[in-house]
Amino acid sequence: MKKVRITTEGHATVAPARPRLLVLRALGLGDLLAAVPALRALRRAFPEHEIVLAAPPELAAPVTACGAVDTLLPAAAPGRAVPQTLPWSGPPPDIAVDLHGNGPPSHRLLIAVRPRRLLAFAHPGTPTVHGPEWKADEHERERWCRLLRAYGIPADPGDFALAPPRTPSPAPGAVVLHPGAGAPARCWPPERYAAVARALVGRGERVVVTGGPGEDALVTRAAVPGTERLTGGLPFGTLAALVARAHTVISGDTGLAHLAVAFGTPPRSPCSGPSRPLCGARRPRRATRRSGTPDRPAIRTPGTPTPCCCGSGPRRCSRRSHHTAAPAEKQRMGSGRGAAPGRRLQHERALSRTGPPQRPPGMKGGTGVPPTETPPGEGFLSGTGPQETYNPTRGWAKGPLFVIGIMVVGMVVLFIIWAAIV
Repeated sequence: MKKVRITTEGHATVAPARPRLLVLRALGLGDLLAAVPALRALRRAFPEHEIVLAAPPELAAPVTACGAVDTLLPAAAPGRAVPQTLPWSGPPPDIAVDLHGNGPPSHRLLIAVRPRRLLAFAHPGTPTVHGPEWKADEHERERWCRLLRAYGIPADPGDFALAPPRTPSPAPGAVVLHPGAGAPARCWPPERYAAVARALVGRGERVVVTGGPGEDALVTRAAVPGTERLTGGLPFGTLAALVARAHTVISGDTGLAHLAVAFGTPPRSPCSGPSRPLCGARRPRRATRRSGTPDRPAIRTPGTPTPCCCGSGPRRCSRRSHHTAAPAEKQRMGSGRGAAPGRRLQHERALSRTGPPQRPPGMKGGTGVPPTETPPGEGFLSGTGPQETYNPTRGWAKGPLFVIGIMVVGMVVLFIIWAAIV
């Protein structure tokens, strides 16, 4: 594999040997891996261009692994912000692509290098940038591929797999526990990781606890007797080999989860944190779900915070009755431990045929109400599923309506008699 070239002093002032295409993605490992399909699409669409990626210099190894970048232009900012400047001193790039965000800061950063053409999402703060509309509820891989498709560049969000590294794994077949994460909200307590490690060791699994730079104390708290520790922050080649040949990776770090998905290793995330499953790594694998206890915590696949009878979470299940019906109704529909597998399979097949429910125009995602209105409270939801548009009277309702009708007729007759007498 061709190693990516890192430029640290800007580009030469002489005319380049071939046109350059500048891509801005100055974020972390998980963000880079989520952009791999878009980078490969640009590589295929512009084979004669030199692909220059503006990203943190410590990502040189994973950038090389994706096989779509020629040159890495060091660029980073604290807190996932947009870099103030880019070390670009040569002729303007032929094309610039904003894969960093959709706001004016990233647009203006690329406009400053005077590209002949800029590919980016539209934003009211930069009216000169004409691009597709930004959608907040969209997976990262699909988002950037949609951006390119809007400009006529074919892109496949499923093109994210990485080739297994040639470096031997330090622990092939092991369950990898990585308690650290970039965001504190995604950090599960190390005592919970220790409980998971204790349970896995008791089953005879090989368990490895890893950590990044400065996380040795966290690794020590999560490790238990019978586990292996890999501290100090592994080089990317060793980490990639460990993840690629692991049995399972358990971590709240989205970068490690994306890496596991890229190598075909099942990831398990104990918490989603601020990165909803739209941004986290997802893989269509069947996960074992069980009730958690302090000694044996539950392990769930990212994207399924609460089990559902159809294999999805309540945020993704299209049948509200699965989550609002009474226990007896749920058992009839095929949920719970005693569920009939036939009904569950029928529901899964029905979802696969019909696809996700379509949202009416002008409705908020997940609420079914116009943006200017407030959704009804849980007390207004039916106990048997979504309300019908037309619900004629039937059954017990006929009796009360008949009595009310007789009373109204009687009152009218009495009024007529009283009027005649008077």
